[in-house]
Amino acid sequence: MNTKDFDFDLPEELIAQTPLEKRDSSKLLVLDPVTTEMTDTHFDHIIDQLNPGDALVMNNTRVLPARLYGEKPDTHGHVEFLLLKNTSGDNWEVLAKPAKRLKVGSTVSFGDGRLMAEVIEELEHGGRIVRFSYDGIFLEVLESLGEMPLPPYIHEKLDDRDRYQTVYAKENGSAAAPTAGLHFTPELLEKIEAKGVKLVYLTLHVGLGTFRPVSVDNVDEHEMHSEFYQLSQEAASTLNQVKQEGGRIVAVGTTSIRTLETIGNKFNGKLEADSGWTNIFIKPGYHFTVVDAFSTNFHLPKSTLVMLVAAFAGRDFILDAYKHAVENKYRFFSFGDAMFLKRSYKED
Repeated sequence: MNTKDFDFDLPEELIAQTPLEKRDSSKLLVLDPVTTEMTDTHFDHIIDQLNPGDALVMNNTRVLPARLYGEKPDTHGHVEFLLLKNTSGDNWEVLAKPAKRLKVGSTVSFGDGRLMAEVIEELEHGGRIVRFSYDGIFLEVLESLGEMPLPPYIHEKLDDRDRYQTVYAKENGSAAAPTAGLHFTPELLEKIEAKGVKLVYLTLHVGLGTFRPVSVDNVDEHEMHSEFYQLSQEAASTLNQVKQEGGRIVAVGTTSIRTLETIGNKFNGKLEADSGWTNIFIKPGYHFTVVDAFSTNFHLPKSTLVMLVAAFAGRDFILDAYKHAVENKYRFFSFGDAMFLKRSYKED
């Protein structure tokens, strides 16, 4: 497979720069890969696609205000950090700019010294391991000094940082939001649960790799980034019961899919309490072991996320769906509209 096989034309004006006033008022494109039917509706009608006895699986990760702006005390040179993951204690892996000035032993000050960082290891591609020092509680200091790490294709300032969090965000750790979940409101989730759909939560901390395009021509040569996931025993038991009773596992977003499929592959199609790191690359030819349907946003051309969706529904059908979305002025990417896909048994 070639990366260019997952390319499509996307007018820049369709890249959503700000969230809609009401989360669930976004458009929803319902896709049936078996009949190739496409239905235009709105997200609050996703409840019509869910059946009593189904499980709706959501990623409850919470985005850290992970972008920090500081300076080197010795030169007063400006420095930008993007926190990627906590490695141990007060040590974090960060993406630094300009990295070439940050050698081992360099220090950076944030907020007039309220937060200090010392570089303890140099990594590739601008990565650094740093040790933070501060007074008080780290997350509280970060909340007061950090900014939301919006994707590079969003150029507008976000007035309300909560709009880059899902309403069920709980577990701190992401460098980016699981954006398929941004459409849900508490009221919509209450209606879904009242219909007899079980609400199940897992955690996958989204890393910087979610922004990175595929840079190789041959898809098979692409190396996926690793992300930390966790599924509780209660969640695993609920999902196994849903499967046994004939219900569907409906995932919200590609992060939920990657977590469920990672665990399903590990335990021969069953789900068990588990945590660890996953670099699963789901592309056409992959056989889904757990997920029966899912919602997701519209993704970047030639991205691994488009490939994941194509693995589920067929490349040609997905590219037709993206063409339909462009022609009908759907909004793309993090603050954009969504699609809902039912299980396909087609093979590309």
